[in-house]
Amino acid sequence: MTTKHSHKPNFGRKVDGCPRCGELKAGAEPVSWNVRREVRLDEQRRRAIDAHFAANGPHVCGECGPVCTFGDW
Repeated sequence: MTTKHSHKPNFGRKVDGCPRCGELKAGAEPVSWNVRREVRLDEQRRRAIDAHFAANGPHVCGECGPVCTFGDW
């Protein structure tokens, strides 16, 4: 967890006197929310693949058709 800003959002501009802005000016890494999103999407993709190729899943039961295109997105 990082230090909190002492002001309202200002779209990336750093405010003098704010402890978090001071950390960022000194070279601290900004918080990246996309990393968590990517991990969540990877987990969802893994679960979908596991469900599709499961013992009773659509792939094994022949519901895919002559060529399985699952995951081609």
